[in-house]
Amino acid sequence: MEVLTVLVDIAFVALGVVAVLSGAAVFVVDSMARATYALAVSFVAVGVQVLFLQQSYVGVVVILMMVMEMAVMAVYMVMFMGMNPALMPMSMVHSNRTAVATAVLTFLLLAAGILVVDWPARRGSPPPEVTEALGEALMGPQMLVMAVISPVMVATIVAGVVLAAPRTRYDRFGDDLRQRPPDDPQPGGVGR
Repeated sequence: MEVLTVLVDIAFVALGVVAVLSGAAVFVVDSMARATYALAVSFVAVGVQVLFLQQSYVGVVVILMMVMEMAVMAVYMVMFMGMNPALMPMSMVHSNRTAVATAVLTFLLLAAGILVVDWPARRGSPPPEVTEALGEALMGPQMLVMAVISPVMVATIVAGVVLAAPRTRYDRFGDDLRQRPPDDPQPGGVGR
C-alpha cells in the first residue's frame, strides 16, 4: 500500500512537471496549432491531477472542456486563417517586456496574498459526497444549458468545416475518383 502511495505521488509530481513544461511550450513553439496542442496537454495533465485529488467530476469536466476547446480553436484556425497554422512559423509572444513584467508582478502579488492573508478556520464538516456537492455548486442551474450547448457547438464546428470547403468529394467526374473537376486550378488531372 505504501508503494502505491509513493507511485501516486511520483505520478502527481510528474504530471505537474508536464503541465508546467507544456504550458511554457505555448510561448516557445512557432505556430498557433502547436501552441494549441501544448495548451491542451497542459490542461489534461492538470485535469488528471485533479482526478488524483479524488475530485472525479471536476477532473473529468476540466479534461473534456479543455480538449473540446482546443479542438474548436484548431478547427477555427484552419478554417479562418487562410493558411496552414501548423506549418506557418510565427511568434506566440507579443509585448515581451510588458508580458514578463506583468507575470512577475502577478506572481509576487499572489505569493504575498498567500503569506499575508489570514485564512479562515474551517466551520462544519464537508458533505458526505464531496464530488456531488462540488458539481452542484459549480454547475447547478446551468447543467441544462451546458447539455444543450455541447451538441450545438459540435454542429457549429461541422457546419463551419462544411461551409469552408471549396468543394466536396462528390465534385468529380462520375466514378473516376482520380480525375479532377474542370474548375481545378492545377493543369492536367492525375487521371488524364
